[in-house]
Amino acid sequence: MLNAGEEFVKSFKRLFAYIWPQKASLLVVCVTTLMIGVLFFLSFATILPLLKVMMGEEGLRGWIDRSVCQKQYEVEFYVPGKADFLAEDSDHIAYYILVTSVKEDSAAYEAGLRAQDRIVGADTVLLKDSSDKILSPELMKALANSQENHDMVVQVRRTDLQGIVSEKIETIIVPTGKKNLLMGAIQDATEFIPYDQSKDAVAKTVVIIILAMGVVTIFRCLATFLHTYIGGKIVQTAIANLRTDVFAHSMTLPMGFFSSEGTSDITSRLINDIAGTSKGLKILLGKALREPSKAIATLVLALAINWQLTLIFLTSAPAVIVLAGVLGRKIKKATKRSLMSSALVLGKLQEAMNAIGVVKVYNRQEYEKDVFDDVNKTYLRRILKVTKVDAATGPIMEVIGMVAGSAAMILGVYWVMNSNMESAEFFTLLVALGATAESSRKTSDIWNKVQQANAAAERIYAVADNPSETEKPNAGTTGTLKESIEFNDVCFSYPKSDKPVLDGVNLTIKAGQTVAVVGPNGSGKTTMINLLPRFYDPSAGQVIFDGKDIKDVTLTSLREQIGMVSQQVVTFNDTVADNIGYGKLDATREEVVAAAKRAFADEFITPLPDGYETIIGEHNSGFSGGQLQRIVIARAILKDPSILILDEAMSQVDADSEAKIHNALSELMLDRTCLVIAHRFSTIISADSIVVMNHGKVIAQGVHEELVKDCPLYKSLYETQIIH
Repeated sequence: MLNAGEEFVKSFKRLFAYIWPQKASLLVVCVTTLMIGVLFFLSFATILPLLKVMMGEEGLRGWIDRSVCQKQYEVEFYVPGKADFLAEDSDHIAYYILVTSVKEDSAAYEAGLRAQDRIVGADTVLLKDSSDKILSPELMKALANSQENHDMVVQVRRTDLQGIVSEKIETIIVPTGKKNLLMGAIQDATEFIPYDQSKDAVAKTVVIIILAMGVVTIFRCLATFLHTYIGGKIVQTAIANLRTDVFAHSMTLPMGFFSSEGTSDITSRLINDIAGTSKGLKILLGKALREPSKAIATLVLALAINWQLTLIFLTSAPAVIVLAGVLGRKIKKATKRSLMSSALVLGKLQEAMNAIGVVKVYNRQEYEKDVFDDVNKTYLRRILKVTKVDAATGPIMEVIGMVAGSAAMILGVYWVMNSNMESAEFFTLLVALGATAESSRKTSDIWNKVQQANAAAERIYAVADNPSETEKPNAGTTGTLKESIEFNDVCFSYPKSDKPVLDGVNLTIKAGQTVAVVGPNGSGKTTMINLLPRFYDPSAGQVIFDGKDIKDVTLTSLREQIGMVSQQVVTFNDTVADNIGYGKLDATREEVVAAAKRAFADEFITPLPDGYETIIGEHNSGFSGGQLQRIVIARAILKDPSILILDEAMSQVDADSEAKIHNALSELMLDRTCLVIAHRFSTIISADSIVVMNHGKVIAQGVHEELVKDCPLYKSLYETQIIH
């Protein structure tokens, strides 16, 4: 069984196939993500020096020098605060640097420097006698600016076990080693900042820090804009290509897929599910990159300030990861169900809107409202489950983070009170951990959103992975029918149904014949005809086209020979001319008009304000059923196929139109193979051969006069459907 991570890779790696071609844009997203993290780090990093300057702990240059020394010598120093100057023993507080700790394997430790030593002279700034005094900023400056790789003289006063400071000055030779490149660069960049602590110097330093924060913020916002826009562009381009590909693939699916799944469900997948996938990808290339980069930036700052307290804060991470996995699985399952319900809602809406006239004439508005209400409430229940899990994620993560953060803060306060940590560092650490927690909180719903998109992606790929209509690799081609079409022992059952619709059909249709197929509803007439263009394949038996099994020829060459006019009038939201020319895209306007005239459609098209450029709307507004049927017949006439299928082609044509179209079709049928399914026997009687079907079998075949005498079923159909 796949775990959550494997499911993620399995479902989303296919979506990345649409993202990867946009490599240049992806590079921009990655670079801006890095920039956002770095600039976010710098934004918060400026808080510490600002607090130090504002709280009067030390000047900015002093803090930089101390940081340089701590890195270079691996020694921790204490800087006195205002409270130290108010203490009783404050006469010498400004004239030494207190060593708080020395790393044991450092050069300073090897040289003899120890914790609680008071540095009173260093390098070029040394005491000549015990009565001399050097200010601590001057001492720190001397330590920070000492030459690399030379032996530096350091003067210290020792503290005994009782805490008494010796008056004796001891000299220690400390190797300076190599200076940290980053810290050296910071020193060089801040040379213009004054060392002194005067009001003017402090004000100037604060202004410099605030301006630096402003510049960093501007660049960070620009990076965020680029990151969001380019990421959104990548996603929308990928989704547009995915939608096109899935739609294109759906056009190649067998008719059985649409019969079993339903068009509303497939439509919902192409619209709602792809939109859900889009949201997931947008989060992956947006917040999923941006917020972790911010969290990492502030976490690095927190680690740099105090790694012990930061690690305490991070103890919540395992619980967060486990909880995210559990909630992610729950939300994926709930989302999948909600998407299925959404498809049912869409299907019911389409059904009711398409049948609005029937609903009204039978006064079934209340019934339809109740049915829709049930479907809608089911959808509501399922979407609320998603909402509940999603809503719980943030608060739960926040509580876990608060517990760990509180533990770190309590310990931090204790350290500050015992002079193991400076106040400015503690407050900066709090801000950094707070920013880390906030960025982590914003990422808490990412996994949920990804799992929602994952569920949508699975439904999309359920369509994309469905096999297209089968065609043999080395399939041949077929041309104009010259000999015959044969149905040999053909059996057929629709998908998800065990009841056979066709049961051992045997029929031969000679080229150039007009064959009418009659029978009661459900006898298998339309199903048999639909096997010829391979809308379905027989469950058993063969359909032979000029001696070739139609499974052995290409679908394109087979369907190129067939024109069809069915009882279901199908037009597109396009111009009249384009609807007629649908079957022959290279047709000239003259050919379109000629076909319309032969179908007696030109007589109502020409008077229209826009003529052949009139748009046939989504619901065929402005055209009668008979007019639309004549447009469809003109489409078949224009294609000029060798085989013509008329499935109740006159069902929506009035008597006047029927006479005109009958004459046009009679001319069109000459020297063609025609299969006619009709209830109007005016079309059937003139056929070369009439096939009578019942219960999926051919029970009789002949001409009208013979069948009236010899076939009771045909006689019954003729008497009831012609006389009435």
